[in-house]
Amino acid sequence: MSWSQRRTPSAERRLATLPRPPQPAGRGSRRSRYLKIMRRASCTLMLAASLGSSLAAFAQAPRYAFAVVANALTSQSEEASAQRLIDAIGRDPQIAFMVYDGNLKGARETCADHLYEQRHDLLDASRAPLVFVPGERDWVTCGMNGSGAYDPAERLDFLRQNFFSDPNALGQTPLTLTRESEVSRFRPYRENVRWQLGDTVFIGLNVPDGNNHYLNAGGRNGEFEDRVIANGFWLEHAAEYAKRRNARAIVIFMQGNAMPEHYERPDRFAWLRFHRAPRDGYLELRRSLVKLAEIFRGQIIVVNTDDSKLAHGFTIDQPLRNDKGAKIENVTRIAFSLRDPLTQWLQVDADMARRTPLRVSVHDVPKHLPLLPVQP
Repeated sequence: MSWSQRRTPSAERRLATLPRPPQPAGRGSRRSRYLKIMRRASCTLMLAASLGSSLAAFAQAPRYAFAVVANALTSQSEEASAQRLIDAIGRDPQIAFMVYDGNLKGARETCADHLYEQRHDLLDASRAPLVFVPGERDWVTCGMNGSGAYDPAERLDFLRQNFFSDPNALGQTPLTLTRESEVSRFRPYRENVRWQLGDTVFIGLNVPDGNNHYLNAGGRNGEFEDRVIANGFWLEHAAEYAKRRNARAIVIFMQGNAMPEHYERPDRFAWLRFHRAPRDGYLELRRSLVKLAEIFRGQIIVVNTDDSKLAHGFTIDQPLRNDKGAKIENVTRIAFSLRDPLTQWLQVDADMARRTPLRVSVHDVPKHLPLLPVQP
């Protein structure tokens, strides 16, 4: 039994080519050496090109992890445990950065300057870069009597001057951030930040809980209206930035839960009713997220805290819809509510080489890790 020869065009050309007569020793040997050198050079170039493409692919698909914590500080007695939590996260070499997603003070603590300065030093002692996202208790509820009856807008300005004045994130390891205040039109909004790691663009946005600080009193709701415009611009700017950088995903951190529990179609005749529902302070933000998803077709992940008790400490869903009720498929929300915010953190492991590049889990502080002395 004999195998039939495959008649490819190259084989036909080889069969049709007559064999060359033998060359003289001197000239033929030089020609053969020249051909060998050229073949080796071409192989070397092909190997270098393949190695270069592999290294480029590895650089575009790094493996890293980041941690998210929130609500870890409600009183001064918890500062040592919170510092132990931050130190445990910083000891992990896989953690590229961590995000403190709002509420660095308790609801009954005063919004005094010295408390903010003490919490700033506590966060700044982190080994890993730490990005702070302001939450509801950090400035919105400061107008209540139990918090000192401060002006919320004035407390927000104080946070901007003391927590967001530096171009780098907090912590002992530098991480350069791009702040919205670099745009002259939005110079006050230093808390809105952007940074990039690998193929992912990260956004920190000032969206507090408590209906996004929408005030029902009459007159112009100045702080809310101006911040809505600034947040919408920052999201659209991030979409264009991610497209130019060929990013695969955008991750947005905010403290407030902007997604409704149940989607309801807008009632066309709601204005005829005498008892109106309270105005939704997150409506404009959701529309900005829909516009972001239209501009940037990659994956968009929104990370926010949740007040309800979650079985696994977090939940993953796709609650965003447009005004017509259609689900936005490329927007995913990760809502987390840790059982013990002083001993647990939410960790997201990223590996862009996998089909599902992000994996979410809850980690605990090692029990053998001692308490650290509180920073003076």
